[in-house]
Amino acid sequence: MRVAVVEEIASLEAAAWDALSDGSQPFVRHAFLHALEKTGRVGGASGWQPWFVTLHDDRGLAAAAPAWLKRHSYGEFVLDFAWAQAYARAGLAYYPKLVVAVPFTPATGPRLLVRADLDHASTARKLLEALGAQADTLGLQTAHVLFPDARDRAVLEHDAWLLRRDCQFHWSNRGYRDFDDFLATFSADKRKKAKRERRRVAEAGVEFDTVFGNRASEAEIDAAFELHRVNFLRHGNEPYLDRACFFELAATLGESMLFKFARVGTRIVAVAVFFKSADTLYGRYWGAIDDFHSLHFETCYHQGVEFCIEHGLQRFEPGTQGEHKVSRGFEPTTVYSAHRIKDPRFKTAIADFLRREGDAIDDYAAEVRTHVPFRAP
Repeated sequence: MRVAVVEEIASLEAAAWDALSDGSQPFVRHAFLHALEKTGRVGGASGWQPWFVTLHDDRGLAAAAPAWLKRHSYGEFVLDFAWAQAYARAGLAYYPKLVVAVPFTPATGPRLLVRADLDHASTARKLLEALGAQADTLGLQTAHVLFPDARDRAVLEHDAWLLRRDCQFHWSNRGYRDFDDFLATFSADKRKKAKRERRRVAEAGVEFDTVFGNRASEAEIDAAFELHRVNFLRHGNEPYLDRACFFELAATLGESMLFKFARVGTRIVAVAVFFKSADTLYGRYWGAIDDFHSLHFETCYHQGVEFCIEHGLQRFEPGTQGEHKVSRGFEPTTVYSAHRIKDPRFKTAIADFLRREGDAIDDYAAEVRTHVPFRAP
């Protein structure tokens, strides 16, 4: 197979790229990556330089990895700032690094994309070889694959990349008929608290509606962007996505992007921005203009769970962090990243750190699992 590096997703045919995955997860679709590129969220001076490693055979594009040359670690959600500092103290350059990831998106999914008619494991290994060769040719110290799914993770582990564990909180659909059926699995105290949260929001006159991206009006998309931006600014940061990117994603992703609007009368007071695949809902952004009691929990979690039940989705990944999700039916779930460390001294040190960190993550998840709200079976 012929290896090629592509520095613009726009130079690849959308149909050929999308044929490398089943199309179920929106974040690796051509439309999503092109929206980031078209609106300047990646490329240029963003610190995310596209460096897509591709394999080609006589039928065309055979495999690809959405890889980036990174000059910082922002927008990755896998914290390696301490590693960069250690490299600097040793007189080595940690940046740039090669990162296979979806920018600004801590959601598990395919990262080693292989056309369906090819054997995934053997082709993915060739892709990993090409990634390693690129890192070596560029003189890079490290390469990273963030949030790979189980199939890719097996290939990475076979190729001796170092695996790192972390914990998120996900919801699973166990065949619930409706939200009340879901709450019926809670202990009496936790069920009472969840119902009280929902009641407080309803008593404030807040009502919800779901608007898919391709059906949202210009005013609705603009409101969603402004609300989410205000939330970022409250935490001292500019948002990862700009207004143009919001509009581009809404226009091109169809029903894979959706807004859950909270309204009082005709006034939008809050929004949660979701993406969805064939079986999973992904919570990404939220914002509100007023401090309604429990509005965040209702908009971002209860409404998402209700949407999953109504539409037969099997999982809900609301994003990173947040132990407060546990009492609302989200359970600790292990997520992964994989790391290729060139320097043998750092590889040994990082491997030891990851073993200890992984044990701590496992202990943490086990402890948190004792606080889930479900009744004992």
